[in-house]
Amino acid sequence: MSGILRDIIMEFDSITAAMKRDAINFENDKVSVLFRKMLVPTLLGTVCLSAVTAIDGILVGHGVGSGGVAAVNIVVPIYQIMSGFGLMIGAGCSVAASIHQSRQNLRAARLNISQAIILSSLLVLMLTAVVLSFPAQVARMLGASETLMPQVLDYLRWIMPCFMFEMWSMIGLFIIRLDGAPRYAMWCNIIPSLLNAVLDWVFIFPLGMGVKGAAIATAISIALGGIMTLAYLLFFARSLKLMPLKMSRKSMMLAFRNIGYQCRIGSSSLFGELTLAVLIFIGNIVFMEYLGDTGVGAFGIACYYAPFFFMMGNSIAQSAQPIISYNYGISRWKEVREARRLLLLASVVTGVAVTPLFIFIPDKLVALFVDPTGEAGRIAIDGFPYFAAGIVFFILNVAIIGYWQSIERIKKAVLFVFLRGFALLVPCFIILPKLLGTEGIWLAMPLAELTTFILMLAFYRK
Repeated sequence: MSGILRDIIMEFDSITAAMKRDAINFENDKVSVLFRKMLVPTLLGTVCLSAVTAIDGILVGHGVGSGGVAAVNIVVPIYQIMSGFGLMIGAGCSVAASIHQSRQNLRAARLNISQAIILSSLLVLMLTAVVLSFPAQVARMLGASETLMPQVLDYLRWIMPCFMFEMWSMIGLFIIRLDGAPRYAMWCNIIPSLLNAVLDWVFIFPLGMGVKGAAIATAISIALGGIMTLAYLLFFARSLKLMPLKMSRKSMMLAFRNIGYQCRIGSSSLFGELTLAVLIFIGNIVFMEYLGDTGVGAFGIACYYAPFFFMMGNSIAQSAQPIISYNYGISRWKEVREARRLLLLASVVTGVAVTPLFIFIPDKLVALFVDPTGEAGRIAIDGFPYFAAGIVFFILNVAIIGYWQSIERIKKAVLFVFLRGFALLVPCFIILPKLLGTEGIWLAMPLAELTTFILMLAFYRK
């Protein structure tokens, strides 16, 4: 027993030493060096996080068919809403903690983080209880047809319990990067993604569990990511460890005040995820109206790729956020402008690199999910080049909104998220199909993103 304990202590010491070697110094390192150190692991980690859902789609598509893809896609808006809450609180908490940290007030930073983790967990538990109490009603609200209802319910019932762990991960990864350990944050995404790929295959193919198996696999992998994140905040953090909260009335009032402030700062992140949810929800309805279940299956393939675009823009914003917020907190404006320049450059380069894939090899991208010669596959292949027209603007808009969020320009951030996600996207989905037919549905997102970007430029020049 003593030998095992000694090995555990030695392993703990080696992990701690490795984290110290990889630590980032926001005070003294150059902005370009900081941004590079943050961007590579953050981009890789967040793309792997998006891959959790995409792997579900790939294996469900081949193991169950386009109906399974459509069923999973109908549940995805709930996933986006839960992720949005996590991003909202995580981004707001990170900005607040960054400013406190830059002013050497570590206790206030730790207090904000602890309040965010605990209160958000309680919120998600309540939302999960509501959904699991009325699963059929929720499925119908999301647009499930009677044909798809059994598969939708299978996925919904098994995916919901994992969202508390998802909340720990979404919030905690912001803090881990702020604590100077972006590589650990990366592994908190990569390891669950790899586990999800293995479990998905086992549950769908050898065990034949269909979409229920995909949901169980995803739930287990997300739970692992949440546990890894929470373990860092409890045991390995350099300066931003969780701390116990007092249960007095005054302390609870302070906690709710701080959470309210974090939500205001991070509200654009929630609306950003809601933009994806609206894109998927309205798109499902419109495709169902024009092309039926097969159309929803085709659009579902595009919706597996859309979170990658969002995560690319969001990872660029998350990489710049602690740098910008730290320097903003101590009024180092030159460093803030340099980080903003790098944020814009990285967004354009990433968007330009990804777009040709959807224009020139859509058949290869579709074949990952379904048979490209099938009806759903042909619809998706025809639509992807139109859909690709909005990728660069999608990534740029997410990153720019993240920049405004980092410097507490909350009204600007919320205004443009509202424009791209609601005021422009919904009318585009309604009007364009009437004018252009099926192609108009695929062009709704690109037109909404382009219009938002043009309005951003006009606002900035004014």
